[in-house]
Amino acid sequence: MAMLEVRNVSRFFGGLAALTDISFSVNKGEILGLIGPNGAGKTTLFNVINGFYSPSQGEVLFKQERISGLKPHKICLRGIARTFQVVKPLQRMSVLDNVIASAYLRTHSRAVAEAKAIETLKFTGLFDDRTIISKGLPLGKRKKLEIARALATSPEMILLDESFAGLNPTELNESIEIIRNIKTTGITIMIIEHHMKVIMAISDRIVVLNYGQKIAEGSPEEIRDNPLVIEAYLGDAQNA
Repeated sequence: MAMLEVRNVSRFFGGLAALTDISFSVNKGEILGLIGPNGAGKTTLFNVINGFYSPSQGEVLFKQERISGLKPHKICLRGIARTFQVVKPLQRMSVLDNVIASAYLRTHSRAVAEAKAIETLKFTGLFDDRTIISKGLPLGKRKKLEIARALATSPEMILLDESFAGLNPTELNESIEIIRNIKTTGITIMIIEHHMKVIMAISDRIVVLNYGQKIAEGSPEEIRDNPLVIEAYLGDAQNA
C-alpha cells in the first residue's frame, strides 16, 4: 500500500525548472532510496514533500490525503519527519534537551517528552551523551542527533537527507544499523544518499533524478544495470 504519492510534481524558481513532472510512490514499511548527481533536485523534492516549498504543479499525498501546501509543522504532525543535509542542532542545549524539544510536538507534558527522548537516545546510541552540549558533538554524533530529533516526533515516515555524509567507516556501519532498526519498527523511510554501496544495500527500491527529472525507478539490481543511470550518475558515483 502506498503511504506517500508524488503525482506529476514540478517546481519552478523563476524560469528555472528544479523539478519536472516527478511521479512515484513510497510503500508502507519500505526504504526508498533517492539518488542522482549534485543539483539533480533531490533536496528540493524533500522540501516539496515536507512543505518548505509548494509544488508549482502536481500534488503530494500522504495516506491518501493531499498535503501539498501545508506548512512543515502541519506535515510533521501528520506523521512525516525529516533530517537535513547540514545538521543544525540547538547548539546551546544538551543532547537530551534537543530531543525533548522535538518530543513536545505530541505532548505538553515534560515527563512524557523526556521519557520519549530517553527512549530515542537509547535507540540511536546517544544515551551516554545526553548531558553534553550539542555544539560539542563530533559530526558522526550530530548526524545521529539529527535522526533522534526526527524520531522523537513519533513519525510514520522519515525523510533522511544524506545521513551518512562525512562519516568514518565505524560511524557509517553504526548509522546503517540505526536505519535498519528504524525499518523494523514499521517506520517508512525515504533516503537521499551518495554512498552507492550503502544505498544499494539498504534500499528496497530506488528512484533516480537527473536535471530535475526522474530517469529511472526500480530495484537496486535494476538501477545498477540501467544504462541511463550508469551514464548520468553511477559511472562516477561507483568509483567515488
